[in-house]
Amino acid sequence: MKKFALIGAAGYIAPRHMKAIKDNGCDLVAAYDPYDGVGIMDSNFPNADFFTEFERFDRHIDKLKRNSNPIDYVSICSPNYLHDAHIRFGLKNGCDVICEKPLVLNPWNLDALMDLENETNKKVNTILQLRLHPAIIDLKNKISSGSKDTIYDINLKYVTSRGKWYHHSWKGDLEKSGGIATNIGVHFFDMLTWIFGDLEKVEISMQNNETAIGKLYLEKARINWMLSIDYNVIPEEIKALGKRTYRILNIEGQELEFSDGFTELHTESYKNILDGNGFGLVDCRKAIEIVSKIRSL
Repeated sequence: MKKFALIGAAGYIAPRHMKAIKDNGCDLVAAYDPYDGVGIMDSNFPNADFFTEFERFDRHIDKLKRNSNPIDYVSICSPNYLHDAHIRFGLKNGCDVICEKPLVLNPWNLDALMDLENETNKKVNTILQLRLHPAIIDLKNKISSGSKDTIYDINLKYVTSRGKWYHHSWKGDLEKSGGIATNIGVHFFDMLTWIFGDLEKVEISMQNNETAIGKLYLEKARINWMLSIDYNVIPEEIKALGKRTYRILNIEGQELEFSDGFTELHTESYKNILDGNGFGLVDCRKAIEIVSKIRSL
């Protein structure tokens, strides 16, 4: 049974990681978060050690290693700007790492982590769940089998509405989250480059603390995109269904709706990682380069 430690146990995404660890027959033995509201752990791993001080968590992980009971994986759900440091922590402690998106905020961080991977002989895995979504896989297969010369016209709209709290958290801090395009868009940019090829150019027409709008020029696509946390931009018919999230991908006038089907993708991601088929540093580079570029415009 593989043993896990979790950094960022109180966050929004942490329960999906806990469930993925449990569903894949693994054990969470230690967790850290400066906030102690982690009662969700009782539903999954009530016997896991928990720390609110990183120094004590660090000491505990080191103690397990020295007592021949080392951690196999460190899962990271901490704020975006801390991912790089926490990945380094995991690698230096002889662990493979699973880190939420965005893996890092800038592409040069990837270069340094590749060096550390080579030094430690451990791997950094990231969660690129859209690559596992059945509708997205079908789309990739369709594009791959189509004309090699076609340039597709695409519109992407993704709205995941958030309350006022968002702007008071680290997610609303550009230096800590990377902004809207990074925080909620990086896995969409990964999906688009995965299907339609490398970036040629990116343009931004609007960018504030709630909404980002722009255009991507990829090898095989011209993409108008909008990313937002503003509930008001969700279509009225979607609001009427009681939904606060809206995802739509329009390709040459045909809509691909993929708002559903996300529930089990973290569990599937973990399964692939445990089987040695996780997405690593090279896989996420294109998307990290795009969001870093957007931040500079």
